[in-house]
Amino acid sequence: MRVSVAKAKGHLRGRVPKLSARQEAHLIELLESGRYSTGEVAELFGVARSTIH
Repeated sequence: MRVSVAKAKGHLRGRVPKLSARQEAHLIELLESGRYSTGEVAELFGVARSTIH
């Protein structure tokens, strides 16, 4: 399927992000506060630790 045809039909290319932009901003805020570890934040958001990195 050509890219222009796919875009016209509403098909996206690539993998769908696990977190929304708002969730990602909140996640970064929690990590930078120093109150939570990477593992704790991953558990809170229901994603793997590798997703956080």
